[in-house]
Amino acid sequence: MKNIYQITKKAAFACVGLIISSQVFAQSTGFEQKLKDVANKYEAVGLAVVVVKDGKPVYEQALGYKNLENKEPLTTDNLFRIASISKSFSATAIMQLVEQGKISLTDDFSDLVGFKIRNPKYPDTKITLEMVLSHRSSINDSNGYFELDVINPDKNPNWAKSYNDYEPGTDYEYCNLNFNMVGAVLERLSNVRFDNYIKQQILTPLGLNAGYCVDSLDRSRFATLYVKEDGTFKAQPSAYNPRSEEIRNYTMGVSTPVFSPTGGMKISANDLAKYMTMHMNYGQSAGIKIISKKSAKRMQKGLSAKEHYGLALLETDKLIPGEHMIGHTGSAYGLYSNMFFEPKKKFGFIVITNGCIPTQDSDDDIMLSKDVIRLLYSEFVKK
Repeated sequence: MKNIYQITKKAAFACVGLIISSQVFAQSTGFEQKLKDVANKYEAVGLAVVVVKDGKPVYEQALGYKNLENKEPLTTDNLFRIASISKSFSATAIMQLVEQGKISLTDDFSDLVGFKIRNPKYPDTKITLEMVLSHRSSINDSNGYFELDVINPDKNPNWAKSYNDYEPGTDYEYCNLNFNMVGAVLERLSNVRFDNYIKQQILTPLGLNAGYCVDSLDRSRFATLYVKEDGTFKAQPSAYNPRSEEIRNYTMGVSTPVFSPTGGMKISANDLAKYMTMHMNYGQSAGIKIISKKSAKRMQKGLSAKEHYGLALLETDKLIPGEHMIGHTGSAYGLYSNMFFEPKKKFGFIVITNGCIPTQDSDDDIMLSKDVIRLLYSEFVKK
């Protein structure tokens, strides 16, 4: 796939109530060609990027295709299923409940989720909400994570397989089941269906046209996701499966994985940049407070020595040399998404592709994403 990249650029960028003229932040000669060259190198089907600087959006760009079948050009307003960046929405919602005094990060997760959560090898060690949010719970995905029954001792005779050998709180393993259970806890505490809670308490206040429920969104805006198999990019329609039948038969606090709190958010690059800006500003944006500064900092503080993972946000010094970044990645159905920001210096990046050759470096990072972020940093932040 060579030279397929049609660039869409707006004369102005509206974000968080601000209009930023693209002419104010003119790019250096050859920059856009460099961006296209990186996309071509990794055969990106499409690439959407947004740059925030001084807490304000300064650049947006979309290259390539929204879908290969109709050769529709991608825009930064197209919706992507962003995969694991979705976890931070769940953690943000939980911190709202912490601030309201309805829950504590030190609470026994068993009491919150409604069935026993104990590592059988360490039955006397309480698994806390904070451990689950930071992947230090000792829970794993060996039994899968699309149903909560897999770890429920009353429902699955092989429930113990869902736990690792180490004591909860002493080590780290990334686990999707953690966050599907967190979504169920959110429902049990709020008595509001997961997707509706996120919409009411986070998306709508920030003015974001996004969500977890496929049927509540404009399907014409979805960017098709692709995996390259046998030399061909193949569409992954299951990424946007509405699961309408399951929703019709929904049970609060049980059916929650239908919406995939762990990875099911559908959002555009533009709107994800607005959400990122809220976290960059420690919980508020354009006068709208979503969580307190204390809660935001708690989310951003790494708790595991291995991965420096906090509460659905992680710290990294490896993404950009000399910069300490906060954020998250996502990967599913061929999509690779990145949301990283520096809260003290007030800059950040959104980089999303709906399909590429997923070459990894020695840090297990996707090279397309890292190369693009470093190029954007060099162009808009460093100089």
